[in-house]
Amino acid sequence: MTGNAHFPKCAKLLKPAEFKRVFNAAKKVSDRHLTVFYSANDLNQPRLGLAISKKVSKRAVDRNRIKRLARETFRLQQPDLQYSDCIVLARPSAVKVDNKELNASFNKLWNKLSQTKPKVTADA
Repeated sequence: MTGNAHFPKCAKLLKPAEFKRVFNAAKKVSDRHLTVFYSANDLNQPRLGLAISKKVSKRAVDRNRIKRLARETFRLQQPDLQYSDCIVLARPSAVKVDNKELNASFNKLWNKLSQTKPKVTADA
């Protein structure tokens, strides 16, 4: 990887408690292929969590493609995402579309999210 093309550990939601906090306090944006739950955090950067289940596709290669595109589009949009914790969920229709359409779907959702102004809560 060259330059700034990595996705650091500090930009990921890793612990079950972090996922639970986002799901409990989340708002969401969605389209026909994806849903992004988001909640404000008190850190100095947005973080991403991925919850792409076997209900979306039994094939790991399909789930991994969605995750890879989610990470890449999130990485490129990070400066605009207002210190939010985000969790991506995919629908089975996401497996059937090509990378170009899935990228467009992610970018549309990240743009919607960047236009919102999440408020940091005391319990975050």
